[in-house]
This record gives sequence, structure tokens and C-alpha cells, in this order.
Amino acid sequence: MMAMKRELTRDDILPVEIYAAERKERKKALLAIKKHRRQAVGPDCTFYFENYETMWSQVHEMLYIERGGEEQITDELSAYNPLIPGGDELVATVMFEIDDPLRRAAVLGELGGIEETAFLSFDGETVTGVPEEDVDRTSAAGKASSVQFIHFPFTAEQIAKFREPGAQITLGFKHPRYGHMVMMQEEVRAALAEDFA
Repeated sequence: MMAMKRELTRDDILPVEIYAAERKERKKALLAIKKHRRQAVGPDCTFYFENYETMWSQVHEMLYIERGGEEQITDELSAYNPLIPGGDELVATVMFEIDDPLRRAAVLGELGGIEETAFLSFDGETVTGVPEEDVDRTSAAGKASSVQFIHFPFTAEQIAKFREPGAQITLGFKHPRYGHMVMMQEEVRAALAEDFA
């Protein structure tokens, strides 16, 4: 079953011409998958929880747009495989989406280190987010990147509690300038519960 795949390989990559022919239908199908894999937190931030399907699509979109051939395929697999949950974690692309460039610069300028403060809490458990270590997502001047990649590593007991239908899951940040949190929608919790092995 595709949902349980944990890694993209070269064999998973379609020729660009085939992807181009199927692109419209595949993007439509992906929208249905993504519908219950996102959660807004506060006024400016959205967590987009990744899985095999979302990363398969991302890699194919990059290859479709850039047309970089075999060398690009290797680079894209290397870049996006770490964002596919490994069976005992959730992985999110976290985006601060602020249209106004002046406001965006001001807000991000106050959010240095926010990637270290993401958390999930439920039933007496707290899962602290671990930022992807590919690059430093806060500048030396203390400005946060508008895009963060965060892993949430779970224990077996935490997975069992998260999987409980109706479990009350809180997602948020403990950052002093963006201390927002939200109760995760049940449809999102149910979709994400499938990411565990």
C-alpha cells in the first residue's frame, strides 16, 4: 500500500513526459490527501504534515519544472526523503504565510528559534518538535525562515495514545513572540495516525 512507503527510490520516479500527461489528475488526487494533513496555528502559520504521497508529488513537481535529468533526481531524492515519516514520527513543513513583505520581515524578525519550540501534547504526553538539520533556519541576526521542517518523534506509548479516536491533540509553539496553539481537528488526527507503522 502506497501510504506505508517510507522512502522514495529511483524506481518511483516517472519519466517527465508521463508525469506531465498525468499531472492534472495527480494534483487533484493529492488535494484530497492534503485536505486533512494541514493545521493552522495562530494567524500566520500552517503545519503541512508530509508523507510518501506529498513528497512523491513534490519531487515530481521539481523535476517537471526544472527538467534537470538524472542528476536532479538524485538531488531531489536526497532532499525530500528525510521528510517522509519513518513510522515512529510525524513530519511537518511549517510555513509562515504573510503576504505583506514589510509585515513578513517584521514578524519573522521576532521569531528566531521558533523551530525549537514546536510541540504536540495529548493525554499527559508532550512530543517536542525537532527541526530538520539540513540548514540553520534562524539567521545569525535572529530572523526565522518562513519555511521550517520539523520532526515529531514518538514513543510506542505516545503513538498508541495519538491513535485513540477522539484524542484531544494540541499543536503549537512555546515561543515568547508566537505562543499560539490549537486543538487539532479530528479529521487531521485520524489522517496523521496512519503515518505510524
